Amino acid sequence: MSTEKHGKSQRTRTVTWTDPAICMEEAGKMSGLDYMRAMKDGKVATPPICNLIDFKPTRIEPGLAVFEITPQEYHYNPFGAVHGGIASLVLDSAMACAVHSMLPKGIGYTSLEIKVNFIRPITVKTGPLICEGRAIHVGKRTATAEAKLTDKEGKVYAHGLTTCMIFQP
Repeated sequence: MSTEKHGKSQRTRTVTWTDPAICMEEAGKMSGLDYMRAMKDGKVATPPICNLIDFKPTRIEPGLAVFEITPQEYHYNPFGAVHGGIASLVLDSAMACAVHSMLPKGIGYTSLEIKVNFIRPITVKTGPLICEGRAIHVGKRTATAEAKLTDKEGKVYAHGLTTCMIFQP
Protein backbone atom coordinates (compact mmCIF):
# COMPACT_ATOMS: atom_id res chain seq x y z
CA MET A 1 0.00 0.00 0.00
CA SER A 2 1.35 3.44 -0.95
CA THR A 3 0.30 6.89 0.24
CA GLU A 4 1.73 10.32 -0.43
CA LYS A 5 3.40 12.14 2.47
CA HIS A 6 5.65 15.14 1.97
CA GLY A 7 5.68 14.35 -1.74
CA LYS A 8 7.37 10.98 -1.21
CA SER A 9 5.98 7.48 -1.62
CA GLN A 10 5.25 5.75 1.68
CA ARG A 11 5.03 1.99 2.10
CA THR A 12 3.26 -0.19 4.67
CA ARG A 13 4.25 -3.61 5.98
CA THR A 14 2.13 -5.85 8.21
CA VAL A 15 3.78 -8.38 10.52
CA THR A 16 2.17 -11.28 12.38
CA TRP A 17 3.84 -13.47 14.99
CA THR A 18 3.21 -16.13 17.60
CA ASP A 19 2.92 -15.21 21.28
CA PRO A 20 6.51 -15.22 22.61
CA ALA A 21 5.37 -17.12 25.72
CA ILE A 22 4.52 -20.06 23.46
CA CYS A 23 7.99 -19.94 21.89
CA MET A 24 9.63 -19.92 25.34
CA GLU A 25 7.49 -22.83 26.52
CA GLU A 26 8.34 -24.90 23.44
CA ALA A 27 12.06 -24.15 23.79
CA GLY A 28 12.08 -25.45 27.37
CA LYS A 29 10.63 -28.83 26.40
CA MET A 30 13.50 -30.12 24.27
CA SER A 31 17.24 -29.97 23.76
CA GLY A 32 18.61 -26.97 21.91
CA LEU A 33 19.37 -29.10 18.85
CA ASP A 34 15.87 -30.62 18.77
CA TYR A 35 14.23 -27.21 19.28
CA MET A 36 16.29 -25.50 16.58
CA ARG A 37 15.58 -28.32 14.11
CA ALA A 38 11.85 -28.23 14.95
CA MET A 39 11.86 -24.47 14.34
CA LYS A 40 13.66 -24.89 11.00
CA ASP A 41 11.15 -27.58 9.97
CA GLY A 42 8.14 -25.44 10.96
CA LYS A 43 7.09 -27.79 13.78
CA VAL A 44 7.38 -25.01 16.38
CA ALA A 45 6.94 -21.27 15.92
CA THR A 46 9.86 -19.02 15.13
CA PRO A 47 10.52 -16.20 17.61
CA PRO A 48 8.77 -12.92 16.73
CA ILE A 49 12.04 -11.29 15.63
CA CYS A 50 12.27 -13.72 12.69
CA ASN A 51 8.88 -12.51 11.42
CA LEU A 52 9.65 -8.84 12.05
CA ILE A 53 12.97 -8.85 10.17
CA ASP A 54 12.03 -11.70 7.78
CA PHE A 55 14.88 -14.17 8.21
CA LYS A 56 14.78 -17.91 8.84
CA PRO A 57 16.89 -20.88 9.90
CA THR A 58 17.78 -23.18 6.99
CA ARG A 59 20.26 -25.66 8.48
CA ILE A 60 20.88 -26.81 12.04
CA GLU A 61 23.56 -29.26 13.16
CA PRO A 62 25.35 -29.68 16.50
CA GLY A 63 27.35 -26.46 16.90
CA LEU A 64 26.11 -25.02 13.58
CA ALA A 65 23.20 -22.70 12.77
CA VAL A 66 22.58 -21.30 9.30
CA PHE A 67 20.09 -18.52 8.59
CA GLU A 68 19.04 -16.83 5.36
CA ILE A 69 17.84 -13.29 4.81
CA THR A 70 17.02 -11.37 1.65
CA PRO A 71 17.75 -7.64 2.04
CA GLN A 72 14.61 -5.49 1.76
CA GLU A 73 13.90 -1.75 1.61
CA TYR A 74 12.45 -1.88 5.12
CA HIS A 75 15.92 -2.91 6.37
CA TYR A 76 17.46 0.33 5.05
CA ASN A 77 19.18 3.13 6.92
CA PRO A 78 18.90 6.75 5.68
CA PHE A 79 21.85 6.23 3.31
CA GLY A 80 20.29 3.57 1.07
CA ALA A 81 21.91 0.46 2.55
CA VAL A 82 20.79 -2.19 5.00
CA HIS A 83 21.17 -0.90 8.57
CA GLY A 84 24.12 -2.46 10.41
CA GLY A 85 21.74 -3.55 13.15
CA ILE A 86 20.09 -5.98 10.74
CA ALA A 87 23.41 -7.64 9.89
CA SER A 88 24.30 -7.66 13.60
CA LEU A 89 20.96 -9.24 14.49
CA VAL A 90 21.35 -12.06 11.97
CA LEU A 91 24.97 -12.69 13.04
CA ASP A 92 23.94 -12.70 16.72
CA SER A 93 21.11 -15.14 15.97
CA ALA A 94 23.33 -17.55 14.04
CA MET A 95 26.08 -17.48 16.68
CA ALA A 96 23.72 -17.82 19.66
CA CYS A 97 21.68 -20.57 17.97
CA ALA A 98 24.89 -22.48 17.19
CA VAL A 99 25.53 -22.41 20.95
CA HIS A 100 21.89 -23.30 21.68
CA SER A 101 22.20 -26.38 19.44
CA MET A 102 24.80 -27.75 21.88
CA LEU A 103 22.72 -27.28 25.05
CA PRO A 104 20.65 -29.97 26.79
CA LYS A 105 16.95 -29.64 27.57
CA GLY A 106 16.18 -26.98 30.17
CA ILE A 107 19.43 -25.04 29.77
CA GLY A 108 19.21 -21.49 28.42
CA TYR A 109 21.67 -18.81 27.41
CA THR A 110 21.99 -15.15 26.50
CA SER A 111 24.53 -13.12 24.56
CA LEU A 112 26.98 -11.34 26.86
CA GLU A 113 28.84 -9.51 24.12
CA ILE A 114 29.02 -9.38 20.36
CA LYS A 115 31.74 -8.06 18.05
CA VAL A 116 30.78 -7.32 14.45
CA ASN A 117 32.96 -6.34 11.50
CA PHE A 118 31.14 -4.81 8.53
CA ILE A 119 33.05 -5.49 5.31
CA ARG A 120 30.87 -4.01 2.56
CA PRO A 121 27.43 -2.40 2.22
CA ILE A 122 24.35 -4.56 1.78
CA THR A 123 21.48 -3.44 -0.49
CA VAL A 124 18.48 -5.10 -2.12
CA LYS A 125 20.74 -5.66 -5.15
CA THR A 126 23.01 -7.86 -3.01
CA GLY A 127 20.43 -10.65 -3.14
CA PRO A 128 19.93 -13.43 -0.58
CA LEU A 129 22.51 -13.71 2.19
CA ILE A 130 23.56 -16.75 4.19
CA CYS A 131 24.69 -16.43 7.79
CA GLU A 132 26.59 -19.42 9.13
CA GLY A 133 27.21 -19.51 12.87
CA ARG A 134 29.59 -21.99 14.51
CA ALA A 135 30.12 -22.71 18.19
CA ILE A 136 33.78 -22.46 19.15
CA HIS A 137 33.52 -23.43 22.83
CA VAL A 138 30.52 -24.44 24.95
CA GLY A 139 31.29 -24.77 28.64
CA LYS A 140 29.19 -24.89 31.81
CA ARG A 141 29.07 -21.11 32.30
CA THR A 142 30.10 -19.49 29.02
CA ALA A 143 30.25 -20.23 25.33
CA THR A 144 31.84 -18.56 22.32
CA ALA A 145 30.85 -18.64 18.67
CA GLU A 146 31.61 -17.01 15.33
CA ALA A 147 29.60 -16.29 12.19
CA LYS A 148 29.97 -15.00 8.64
CA LEU A 149 27.32 -13.26 6.54
CA THR A 150 27.96 -14.07 2.87
CA ASP A 151 26.23 -13.95 -0.48
CA LYS A 152 25.54 -17.09 -2.52
CA GLU A 153 29.04 -16.86 -4.08
CA GLY A 154 30.72 -16.74 -0.66
CA LYS A 155 31.61 -13.02 -0.66
CA VAL A 156 31.74 -11.88 3.00
CA TYR A 157 29.61 -8.85 3.93
CA ALA A 158 30.07 -9.03 7.72
CA HIS A 159 31.42 -11.38 10.36
CA GLY A 160 31.27 -11.57 14.12
CA LEU A 161 32.22 -13.18 17.41
CA THR A 162 30.12 -13.63 20.53
CA THR A 163 30.38 -14.71 24.13
CA CYS A 164 27.25 -16.22 25.67
CA MET A 165 26.36 -16.87 29.30
CA ILE A 166 24.92 -20.33 29.97
CA PHE A 167 22.08 -20.51 32.52
CA GLN A 168 22.46 -23.50 34.83
CA PRO A 169 19.44 -24.77 36.83
